[in-house]
Amino acid sequence: MSSHKNHPWHLVDVSPWPILGAFSAMIMLAGMIKWFHFYNNSLFLLGILITMLIMFQWWRDISREGTFQGLHTFPVTMGLRWGMILFITSEVFFFISFFWGFFHSSLSPTIELGMMWPPKGITPFNPIQIPLLNTLILISSGLTVTWAHHSLIENNFNQATQGLILTVILGIYFTLLQAYEYIEASFTIADAVYGSSFFMATGFHGLHVIIGTTFLATCLFRHMNNHFSSIHHFGFEAAAWYWHFVDVVWLFLYISIYWWGS
Repeated sequence: MSSHKNHPWHLVDVSPWPILGAFSAMIMLAGMIKWFHFYNNSLFLLGILITMLIMFQWWRDISREGTFQGLHTFPVTMGLRWGMILFITSEVFFFISFFWGFFHSSLSPTIELGMMWPPKGITPFNPIQIPLLNTLILISSGLTVTWAHHSLIENNFNQATQGLILTVILGIYFTLLQAYEYIEASFTIADAVYGSSFFMATGFHGLHVIIGTTFLATCLFRHMNNHFSSIHHFGFEAAAWYWHFVDVVWLFLYISIYWWGS
């Protein structure tokens, strides 16, 4: 069968990774349920390991298609751009639901909450301590990822590497500080609607920071292996878009939940 084609589109090859990825996610979530109910996290850790192995091999195949096989032509790249734009749009509405629930409860507290916000018995975090530091960290990471992007466009390999390394370090630092904040919290997710709103909104944002850090670390690995050029680096551009989205969501979280809500 001839491999010649008369169109610029990429018709993907048959791949085992989607179905195996679905099964690994099922194992991971079943393991999470087992962990919560039986206090045994062995199946969850196995699911995490299998998922990470599949992620590595799936991303390796996509990187190979776009970098070495030349299958990511201009029309294909435009499709990827629109896909990322629509994905980030869906994420925006995902977080809007959390903000909607938070403001619904905080602007008109019910009698069960003592008709006050935060509810009686809840001691919120001081917004000018760790939350402010985390805000400065994410704003700084937005600057470093932009620095890396512009360095890549200008073919400055070393500065692009430095900017990406700094961004990944700041992302990890943010996650560690948020973990410390959760450990030191005086309330839990079960403490009224305040605890539920706080931990759901900030927890999912923290998950997005971990995903974004992984995204950028993968881009750093690819950059070190010369996968990007000044005109062909959408993988990095998508990671930068996602990271800026994470930054903006945090600013809204800080202003509404940590500062105004406290």
